[in-house]
Amino acid sequence: MGAPLLEDGRDCPWCICALGKFGGRELGFGSDVELLFVYEDEGTTSCDPSVPNSVYFADLVREFSRTIVVRREGIFEVDLQLRPYSNDGPLAVTVDGFNAYYSEEGNARQFERLALVKLRPVAGDPELGARVVECRDGYVYSGAGLDVENILHLRNRQANELVTPEAINAKYSPGGLVDVEYYVQALQIVVGNVDAAVRCTNTLDAIKQLVERGHLSRTRGEELEQTYGFLRQLIDALRAVRGHAKDLTIPDSDAPEFTYLARRLDFESTEALQDGIATSMGQAQNTWGQGILSR
Repeated sequence: MGAPLLEDGRDCPWCICALGKFGGRELGFGSDVELLFVYEDEGTTSCDPSVPNSVYFADLVREFSRTIVVRREGIFEVDLQLRPYSNDGPLAVTVDGFNAYYSEEGNARQFERLALVKLRPVAGDPELGARVVECRDGYVYSGAGLDVENILHLRNRQANELVTPEAINAKYSPGGLVDVEYYVQALQIVVGNVDAAVRCTNTLDAIKQLVERGHLSRTRGEELEQTYGFLRQLIDALRAVRGHAKDLTIPDSDAPEFTYLARRLDFESTEALQDGIATSMGQAQNTWGQGILSR
């Protein structure tokens, strides 16, 4: 296809941004690899006949996705769903398209504002990556109000729609990992407009900064760190036991899998693991009840 060019004939810069666990430098056992491809602007390629840059970059993303082959479903899968308009949008987006979507007048939803907290350029043109981060900061840390009720509504939907009835999911059930992640991201958004030091992509780094900058009490910070750490270890152990990243249902306490889980997590007994799960998930579930501004 030739090289992608801008309308004035210059090379068209592009970059890849990481989101999710990859963006936070906190990939676990079999985590998804969430990516967003951004290029400077529309134009055409240098070949004859030329093709639009949008076609070039769409094919680039498809080719990139085909080059990464995992040995088993659900292990380090490339996930492109956090791009603007998700599966209904283009595989790669221009900077202007990114900025238009993630703006007060744009179509981004509340959970996408939370997700952008973890955006981090990882490849491509560094200057373009810095511009994407600047666009992100203008939207995520704009100081616009945060709809906490909407976040809680999303959590309720996740617990009802993504969890098997009567089951307990370490990520999505009430008290699951996302309760801690969403709470920390929400607090970063609330105070990040006036304190850029809390704009961390890593969850534990964010908690540390929120405590050191006086936005979170040391007691609550330590509780969040411990709860987050335990739930991450639990999820990694579940994936190791099952060999699949998607199945995060905690086994029944009398099942052989639960015994394997206790051993892998170095608990002396299954009863001790039960107590650890109940304590950590109870703390995570109560986080929201204390209020996003009750620090």
